Amino acid sequence: MKVAVILLAAGQGTRMKSDLPKVLHPLCGKPMLWHVLEAVKAVTTEKPVVIVGHGAEQVISFVGETANCIRQKPQLGTAHATLQAESLLKGESDVVIVAYGDMPLLQGTTFRRLVESQRDHTGPFSLLTVMAEDPRGFGRIVRSPKGEVEAIVEEAVATPDQLNIHELNAGVYCFQAEWLWNALPRIQKNPLKGEYYLTDVVELAVKDHLTVQAVVHDDLFETIGINTRVDLADAEAAMRKRINRTHMLNGVSMTDPVSTYVEAGVIIGKDTLLMPNTYIHGETVIGSGNVLGPNTIIRDSRIGDRCKVLASVMKGAELEDDIDVGPFARLREGAHLAKGVHMGNFGEVKDSYLAPGVKMGHFSYIGNATIGGNTNIGAGTITCNYDGEKKNPTEIGSDVFIGSDTMLVAPLKIGDGARTGAGAVVTKDVPADTLVVGIPARAIKKLERKTKKY
Repeated sequence: MKVAVILLAAGQGTRMKSDLPKVLHPLCGKPMLWHVLEAVKAVTTEKPVVIVGHGAEQVISFVGETANCIRQKPQLGTAHATLQAESLLKGESDVVIVAYGDMPLLQGTTFRRLVESQRDHTGPFSLLTVMAEDPRGFGRIVRSPKGEVEAIVEEAVATPDQLNIHELNAGVYCFQAEWLWNALPRIQKNPLKGEYYLTDVVELAVKDHLTVQAVVHDDLFETIGINTRVDLADAEAAMRKRINRTHMLNGVSMTDPVSTYVEAGVIIGKDTLLMPNTYIHGETVIGSGNVLGPNTIIRDSRIGDRCKVLASVMKGAELEDDIDVGPFARLREGAHLAKGVHMGNFGEVKDSYLAPGVKMGHFSYIGNATIGGNTNIGAGTITCNYDGEKKNPTEIGSDVFIGSDTMLVAPLKIGDGARTGAGAVVTKDVPADTLVVGIPARAIKKLERKTKKY
């Protein structure tokens, strides 16, 4: 059975009180529309159709090649929005799923269940409903004495008895495609709102003596629709709990899941421990056996195995295996620490490579540098890489000892086995196996190198 998907994302979302289109508000690091697009992959390999309106250019820019976007102009309600996809989808599928782009907690398993239910149903469509004490503004499902779905009544026009109904319309439908395209033009404009509502398809089916199937869902949080920032916060909490649970079931430990923040799409290996107040964002990949946190922020970074990152910040950085960082260290874009590197507290690395075995003391800054294996960077060392116009490189060889408070004025090369005295200001290249001291640093003797094995 061929499945097409229409996602309604044209609404302005006025209650969000934002210039950003509602469906682009982030949830666990991804726009809410991203989550829905990911979920529908479970039921179709075809590109979904996203109906856009308010903030159309921003939504189209985000969607890119992952879906086909169609503008709804003017915006005349949900049935009118769905009808915009007719020219693209008519005759192209057996069933059509229609859902909202502001329901980011929906899972692929739920879409699959809805499609399978409609496959076994002889009526024109199936809809997802949920039982809940708190209606959250959802329409009520009105059933006949025989238990058949008779209508969807919106909360604003419901009678007192109807308001007491606890079965709610989740706003997710699976239609027989041919019936849908024939039914949509038959929907009448609502005289109060001047719009065409998709919920009126129930009335059309009942008039035609056709049965509408309700697929009752038991997870209210999954059907949360985002209308306000309060709804967004509720959805964020539910999504974060789901993400953390999935990681824990896959072998990741969390001392306190409530205070651990992992965004959607992050990959974490087994036996990694996340301590409280750890935030992991973006396109981050983490290996096995690490200890991260507490009080650590990691964004768009890669971490190998058996690393320790304590109370530090990483962005666009890479750690290989067996590295310890912090506390209070900062790894900026382009920082690459090789196997076995130690980076002390209050250190900072940017756009630099530290080879295996490098020991970088506390209160040091390394920028635009390449540092050879087994080199020691003393406390307070600074690569003076910016001359006011451009960034200049520093190259430090292997088995080098940089004394505390050394200023390395780039561009600069320091040979293998060289040493600098504490407080030296190095402005000229240093040959291999040479000791330099002073301001400006000068060579005072040749050294006999003692190579360490790593």
